[in-house]
Amino acid sequence: MATAQIVLGGGCFWCIEAVYSQTIGVISAYSGYAGGAAFQANYEAVCTGVTGHAEVVQITYDEEQIDLEELLEIFWVIHDPTSLNAQGADRGTQYRSVIYYEDEETHKRIQASIAKAQSHFSKPIVTEVSKLEKFFMAEGYHQNYFAKNPLQGYCRMVVAPKVDKFKKYFSDRVR
Repeated sequence: MATAQIVLGGGCFWCIEAVYSQTIGVISAYSGYAGGAAFQANYEAVCTGVTGHAEVVQITYDEEQIDLEELLEIFWVIHDPTSLNAQGADRGTQYRSVIYYEDEETHKRIQASIAKAQSHFSKPIVTEVSKLEKFFMAEGYHQNYFAKNPLQGYCRMVVAPKVDKFKKYFSDRVR
């Protein structure tokens, strides 16, 4: 098995984690924080917007089952990459659309994916693309949040529709 990692942010990490945890070829999807200047990150601090971190999901995947391009194709569909620092009612830099990569080859593949995806949007894609400096694992109660709390209000109104959209457009990729 050849594994790789990518870190994606597209609004609340519960949404991104819920989709990718159900994706064939994804080994793990952990909610966390990245992209900030603070030496530590936790939910309370990140929500203030002061740390500069985004809510993200660290995805480890099996390249023999799914490739980066397929993961990014899902990413472009399940959130709005043309919305700056917001997804739906979630507002602030912690909800920005962002991709963190670890090497230059991955960076080139991300740029190619953005160029391809842009044709599907009338507004420009504003997704930040940056080298990953540090990933901070989110608190335990954030991990697998949707799976543990499917009837919670936010999960029913925001997370579930994104999961349903994933299942509709990528039915062949659902576990």
